[in-house]
Order: sequence, then C-alpha cells, then structure tokens
Amino acid sequence: MSLIERAPAKINLSLHILGRRDDGWHELESLVVFAGASDTLTLQPDAPLSLSLEGPGAAQLGAQEDNLVLRAARALADRVPDLRLGAFHLAKRLPVAAGIGGGSSDAAAALRLLARANNLDLEDPRLYAAAADIGSDVPVCVRARARMMRGRGENLGPLLDLPPLFAVLVNPGVPLETAAVFARIGLKPGENPGFGAHPALATPLSVESVCATMKRARNDMEDAASVLAPVVVHCIAVLSAARGVRLTRMSGSGATCFALFENCRAAARAAKVIRRDHPEWWVKATVLR
Repeated sequence: MSLIERAPAKINLSLHILGRRDDGWHELESLVVFAGASDTLTLQPDAPLSLSLEGPGAAQLGAQEDNLVLRAARALADRVPDLRLGAFHLAKRLPVAAGIGGGSSDAAAALRLLARANNLDLEDPRLYAAAADIGSDVPVCVRARARMMRGRGENLGPLLDLPPLFAVLVNPGVPLETAAVFARIGLKPGENPGFGAHPALATPLSVESVCATMKRARNDMEDAASVLAPVVVHCIAVLSAARGVRLTRMSGSGATCFALFENCRAAARAAKVIRRDHPEWWVKATVLR
C-alpha cells in the first residue's frame, strides 16, 4: 500500500540575521509557517530505493541521485539499522530555488513517510539528525507547523498554535540561490550586522497580534535579493497595492514574496487580479499556519 505526504511550502514571516558564526554558518532567527500550497510525495514501501518525478517543477530538479528526497532516505538509513525503504514518487508543483523551502520540505516529507513505514516517532532524534545533515531548513519542515527557528536552523522553538493567516504567494519565475544572497550580504565570520534581535510574539496569538509583531520584524535578506533580482521589488509593490493587505514581505532568500490579508475573500480577489495582470508569475491564494 502506498503512503502519501504533502510537502507544504515553508514561508519565513520574518528572517533576522544576527551574525555570521566562526564556523561560517549564519545565525538566524525566523518565524516559520507553512502553506496550503505543496508538493506531494508518495512512498511504495519495500521496493528498491528510487525516485520518479512529475509536475511543472520536475525539469528543474537536476540529477535525481542528488535530490534531497533520496539524500534524506540515505541519511536516515545510516542511522536506523535495517530501515525499510522504498520507491518515492514526487509531484513537484512548487517553484524551485524560490525561498519557500520546496526541496527541504520534500526531504522532510520523505523522513515522515519513512517514519510511518518503520513505526518511528516523529520526535525520534535520529530523524532530526538526518534532517540537519541534509540542510538547515529541513528540521523545521519535519513537523511542518508554525514555530520559531534559530541558529542555522537546528534550534527549534515549541510548536505554535497560530490562527489561520490568509495569504497570497507570488513567485516571478526568477530563481535565487541562497548562497548567492548570503554572499551579496557579505558578512565575515564573527561579524554582527547590528540589526537587532527578533521581537517577541505578542500573546494571546491572534491575527492582529501576529501581524503587529511581524510589522516590527523584517527579512534581512530582502535588500540583497532585490539587488540580484530587481523583480522582487516589483512583486512587493504589486502585493502592497492589493485591497485588504496587512503585510507584505519576501520569504526566505527569495524570490517568492507574500502578502497577508484581512480574510480569504480579499486574498482570493488579489490573487485573481495579480494572475490576470502577470500570467507568467506563479500565484497562489492560500492559508498559512
């Protein structure tokens, strides 16, 4: 029997760079949420380990052997003796190199599928060790629920019970590599940009309190990404002009941008207009949690 998992888009509502560590990694602080928009990953247990691909983003993924799904499976197999593996099939709908953790979420979905096939608890430390071995964004994607992410991604806060946030995601089809954006920022090991720490989330958690806190937060990668891909500025301007918008920002290292709206009708209306005016963009009205 096949097992199926969604691999939802990861959205950084905020992304503060606190400095660059002596080991070269950047010290981050980010409120991460997950969207209704997703890839879909299927596992056929007990078949030889393999990966097949379909969908609009499949052609951009490159060599299958380097795909994060297979790397995640091998990383977990290195830690769990006699791990039951299988054949994966990925329906790739999310844009690639888009700042929404598509590959990381795919890898985390693979770990969840293997956990189900092998009766492993999702809090098994071997699962998170495998996730951290694959990439900085993979650990936060394992549970795919709102939480604070710190360090290079290995330090996860408790799961947050956020209210539904109605949003529109826009990607202009311009890939941005995270390494290139960090290189443009240009922090040296041990250097602190001095931008300030992340504001504490106001409680109780509500749409109003989350939006108020996020307006005091920021994405420290946005300026550098906008230099490398000026269309980011255009995306933010288009989203900011929509009726009923509460907050507009770039996610992750870009080029995907998002806007939060008063309600689902306002989000759907904005998505329809943006899709009409920019048919070449990837546009999704969704709910963030």
